[in-house]
Order: sequence, then C-alpha cells, then structure tokens
Amino acid sequence: MTQIAEHEPSEQAKVEGWRLHVLMEAGYPLLIAERLAHSEADLHTAVELVRRGCEPKTAAEILL
Repeated sequence: MTQIAEHEPSEQAKVEGWRLHVLMEAGYPLLIAERLAHSEADLHTAVELVRRGCEPKTAAEILL
C-alpha cells in the first residue's frame, strides 16, 4: 500500500499564500504577486499603490 505523506504548511508558507491572495485581489498579475508575496515589501503599500492607479509592474519596481 502506498502512503501519502501529508504535512502542515509552515507559518511562513501560510502568510505568503495569504499575501498572494490579497495582492491578486488588488489587481496584481500572478507572477508579480508571487514576487511581492515572497518579499519583504509592505503589503498595505502594495495594495494602496494599485488602488490609487499605479500600474502593478511599476508598483512592484517601487517596492522591490
């Protein structure tokens, strides 16, 4: 019988997943959202920049 190892995601993985979700909801495309989610960029600033009309690519360049 084959056993499937299930593991609980780390706290960091959970936070990054949540950050990714928030960034995509704000309008960031997946690849940019992934880079930001895994970085130390301020999430609230990232969302606010896009909400104020900044293009996601430009916002990422500012934050990273």
